[in-house]
Amino acid sequence: MASNLVDPVDERLPLPRLAALGLQHVLVMYAGAIAVPLIVGRALKLAPEQVAALISADLFCCGIVTLIQSLGATRWFGIRLPVMMGVTFAAVGPMVAMANAHGGAAGAQVIFGSIIAAGIVSILIAPIVSRLLALFPPVVTGTIITVIGVTLMRVGIGWIMNGPAVIATVVKPDYAAWLEAARAGGATIPDGLKIAPTVANPIYAAPDNIAVAAFVLVAILLIARFGRGFVANIAVLLGLVAGVALAIALGKMNFAKVAAAPWFGLVAPFQFGAPTFEIVPIVTMVLVMIVVMIESTGMFLALGEMTGRRIDPPTLAAGLRVDGVGTLIGGIFNTFPYTSFSQNVGLVGVTGVRSRFVCVAGGALLIVLGLIPKLAQLVEAIPQYVLGGAGLVMFGMVAATGIRILSGVDFRTTRSNLFVVGISIGFGMIPLVAERFTQQMPKELEPLLQSGILLTAIAAVILNVYFNGLRADARAGAIVAARAAEA
Repeated sequence: MASNLVDPVDERLPLPRLAALGLQHVLVMYAGAIAVPLIVGRALKLAPEQVAALISADLFCCGIVTLIQSLGATRWFGIRLPVMMGVTFAAVGPMVAMANAHGGAAGAQVIFGSIIAAGIVSILIAPIVSRLLALFPPVVTGTIITVIGVTLMRVGIGWIMNGPAVIATVVKPDYAAWLEAARAGGATIPDGLKIAPTVANPIYAAPDNIAVAAFVLVAILLIARFGRGFVANIAVLLGLVAGVALAIALGKMNFAKVAAAPWFGLVAPFQFGAPTFEIVPIVTMVLVMIVVMIESTGMFLALGEMTGRRIDPPTLAAGLRVDGVGTLIGGIFNTFPYTSFSQNVGLVGVTGVRSRFVCVAGGALLIVLGLIPKLAQLVEAIPQYVLGGAGLVMFGMVAATGIRILSGVDFRTTRSNLFVVGISIGFGMIPLVAERFTQQMPKELEPLLQSGILLTAIAAVILNVYFNGLRADARAGAIVAARAAEA
């Protein structure tokens, strides 16, 4: 009887279940976690072993920051919800720009110096950001969470297609060879011939890859429908395992990197030398962290709805401080700014498991992966399209959560809420359908404008204040709270 009194968020599951559920979370966020060090490492023109060190440091810090966030460290740090922390893509553009401007170890020192400074600033301003919670009534939070899910759908579809839409075509091979030979011979290329003909990229949207992703999706749906108890809870993990087995049977997985990776590797601070602190990179990274904190607010509110936990300003501040602490730790250990991973929010909705100790287990596993590169490479060998089949399920659940919140909003007597939702979603779609819409704008604005989630948040907050003021929608709030408790 006593066990029934335990809040589902604080429930301590048996160790085998924790391990399986934690592994499920790690597999979901792994591709995103290692993508940023790969991109930035290549932009810095680092040696392969240095890029590998960035990945190990990233996984190690992901684990540490996840433990702080989900387990909690005093009442000041950690939101104590099932949160997995990973490097944010919002910082990729500015970091690549810094890498292009400096390059090599010097560029790394500038990047890590700006990250350390931004982490400190983020810790200090977290309470200020948390006091803006009154600006996020259900009509705003529901809209933001819906757009988070829709935005993530692009990621999931990109996984299925084995890359973003930009790689769908490539320069025609024979033309590329001719053009290279002509330039090497000193020939003048007429302007009309500089527009290269393209052909379909054979690795993009390959039918066999799509078939494997569909197999994973069907496996997850079958397990979710007919599985019972714990088996249903790990439907995503079992679907991924089935997809990996199929990929291996089809000869579509390569284990060469696994064989070449060492068994053990230490993660040391300041591997690229003492960080360099320059004002422009620091200001840029602080702006990125403000974006990250606003996005994190949306993630935390989504988790609050899913778990039935009330997110008040002190709780939100404790969660946002960990964004700053994680970013500070990242700068020290040669990695990048951290945020709550939205992919894993969707997994909470799919499994219905609210225990934060599942993410504690996931964080511990990430630390192990960071210290054992061979295991990290084994997980990295899983093809993206295998993850894509699971992505449609998880990211759809995030969007569904936003729609569920909006279902409790009064659209009949407060028709202005239709404007808030409709226009804000439109703003959120801009970066999805017009990826280069900022090309005529100052480069400094790109970190702020490339996030559809941030654009939605800004639009929804402004429109809600314009139409409804700061008065709370008590009826909608009560409905949302009741639905969250039922979830």
